[in-house]
Amino acid sequence: MPNRHRTIRTEGVVLRRKNFGETDRLLTLFTRKLGRVTVIAKAVRKPTSRKTGHVEPFMRSMLLIAKGRNLHILTQAETIDAYTPLRENLEGIGYGAYVVELMDAFTYEEGANLTLYKLLITTLERLSRGDIPQVALLYYELRLLEEVGFHPEFFNCVECGKEIKEEHQYFSGKVGGVVCPTCGERERGNHLRRISPRALKYLRHFQRNHYLDLQDITIPSALIPQVEGAMRYYLAYVLERKLNSPEFLALVGRLRGKGAKGAKEPEDTKDAKAGSPTYNSQ
Repeated sequence: MPNRHRTIRTEGVVLRRKNFGETDRLLTLFTRKLGRVTVIAKAVRKPTSRKTGHVEPFMRSMLLIAKGRNLHILTQAETIDAYTPLRENLEGIGYGAYVVELMDAFTYEEGANLTLYKLLITTLERLSRGDIPQVALLYYELRLLEEVGFHPEFFNCVECGKEIKEEHQYFSGKVGGVVCPTCGERERGNHLRRISPRALKYLRHFQRNHYLDLQDITIPSALIPQVEGAMRYYLAYVLERKLNSPEFLALVGRLRGKGAKGAKEPEDTKDAKAGSPTYNSQ
C-alpha cells in the first residue's frame, strides 16, 4: 500500500493521555478527519522528543498519524493553539479539562464528526478569550447532548406532553427531561429532582438560541448552582458515572474562598436581541 494511504495529516485536540512503557504515551485525540482516535506517541516522554510540549491535554495541534496494524502511531505534532490563558491558573485548567473530558465521555472511535470537532475547538477558544465560563460551558453541554442524541426536553412534560408552565417542575434523567408537578407526584422516585422556573427559564433559553444571542446573558450567581447542578445530574445519569473535572473545579473554588461570578438577573422581556430569556416556548 502506498505510504500516502497509510499516513494522515490532520489537526486534533488531546482529550486524554496515559503513560505507556518507559517513554511512550497513549493519546486519545479528537481530530478533524478521523474523529476520536487512540494513538501511541513513541518516546514522547524523553526530553529530546520533538513532540514533547505539542500534545498536552486540551491542546490543538497539527498531527501526522501513521496507521498501524493494531494501533495508530503519532509521528509528528506541531501546536496550533495551546489555549495559553486557560493554563495560567487552576480554574482555567479545570475548564479546559472539563471540555475535553465531556467530549471523551460521549464519543467513540466511529469516524469523523466535523460538527463536534468545531464545537470542541470553538468552546476552548471562547473560554480562552475570556467569555463567561458558565455561558460557554452551558451552551457546550446542551449542543453536545443534542448532537449525540441525548437532547433533554425542557418545553413539554415528558410524561403527559403538556406544555410546561411557570412553576416548580421535576427534572428526570431517566425519562430525559422535565416532568410536570402532576406527573411528578404520581411518578415519584429518586430519578426526579426539583427545578425552579427561574433555572428552567435559562436552560430553555440556552437550548433554543445561538451562542451570539446569549453573550449578553449572565446567569445570576445565586442561580448558577441550580443550573449547573441540573446539568451535572443529567450528564451523570446519561453517562452512568460522575465526571472528575467538576469536582476539581469545586475544590479550586473552595480553596480560593470565592464562588462563581454572576451579574444581576435580566428581566423577563420579549426583547430577544437584548439577551433576556423569556419563559414562553416561542
